[in-house]
Amino acid sequence: MDNLLNKQVKAIEISGIRKFFNMVAEEKDVVSLTIGQPDFYTPEHIKKAGINALQTNKTTYTNNAGIIELRKAISDYYETKYRVSYHPENEIIVTTGASQAIDIVFRTILNPGDEVILPAPIYPGYEPLITLAGAKVQYVDTTEDNFKLTKQTLLAAITANTKCVVLPYPSNPTGASFTASELKELVEVLKDKNIFILADEIYSELVYDYEHTSISSFSEVKDRTIVINGLSKSHSMTGFRIGYVLAPKWIATHVIKVHQYNVSCASSISQYAALEALTNGLTDPQMMRENYKKRRDYVYNRLVEMGLIVNNPNGAFYFLPKFPIQKTTSFELGLDLVRKGRVALVPGDSFSKIGEGYMRLSYAYDFNTLEVGLNRIESYLSKVKLT
Repeated sequence: MDNLLNKQVKAIEISGIRKFFNMVAEEKDVVSLTIGQPDFYTPEHIKKAGINALQTNKTTYTNNAGIIELRKAISDYYETKYRVSYHPENEIIVTTGASQAIDIVFRTILNPGDEVILPAPIYPGYEPLITLAGAKVQYVDTTEDNFKLTKQTLLAAITANTKCVVLPYPSNPTGASFTASELKELVEVLKDKNIFILADEIYSELVYDYEHTSISSFSEVKDRTIVINGLSKSHSMTGFRIGYVLAPKWIATHVIKVHQYNVSCASSISQYAALEALTNGLTDPQMMRENYKKRRDYVYNRLVEMGLIVNNPNGAFYFLPKFPIQKTTSFELGLDLVRKGRVALVPGDSFSKIGEGYMRLSYAYDFNTLEVGLNRIESYLSKVKLT
């Protein structure tokens, strides 16, 4: 009977992040620095807005694209924050998290045989969705370029079949983000090409040393740029499952059709909570951002002191240090760190084969947890020979 199942579904695998997390979940006395989830609670005023939505019976279906008040708030937010305009009536779609947003976009723009450029190491959630849409992945190795796609590497990756390039910045798992001038170079490559740009900006509020620039703010490519964002990371609302798609009308008109038959609409209760976040909670991310920056600086200094090769990230809440392994794999190193070091990191090969040799460390944890975890990594490295 197994042969009756969808071959593309059978070909994809469970996320390496979750697979590893589940494997070590039963281990005792292990400090986990694995999961990319804010360790702050959702702000009280946002929770109260969700409760109020329940108590006032705002529990029915909404417009497929989301309540118009929320779409207007998203429009105002992007215009104020990133100086780019999207019409709330026909260019904004509220989704069940950013992951669903990515899925419906790929299913709208991709045909069998199309190619999608992914700068790697990269979050593992893109490739399976591309595969399910019948398209193929073209990985670009960014490890020699501070984990960033460059003008040269982008040009080299483009083929006659390239349909889309994904720009997931700030990046999970590297924390890399673009300056405006670096984005401008990519725009120069893409402005005359019929290639979609999918900009995953879910970590846009968590940028530390310079401001986030949205590639959609470049008029040369706005007509083919699709932005993905949401409230999960900015307002610690992962369980509310609210994301959104920003796209020109000619694209959004078709994305909404896939969205409609996929989930009908995002949770009404969560939408009203999100509305509160984007109207009265615009400064909420500031406290979290300041805390993450302090943690980043602390973790970076500790990793450098250990002698690990590591980039200092400008965004998100991850490090991707390189470990001096030669006769083992990242996955095997991860298991050994758990068994002998009593600390869990995510193996780099969870983020494509290009991540081999690296390990992802999330600093979305309190200082005490980070200190204990880093002490255990340091102790492990002093006792175990990796080369």
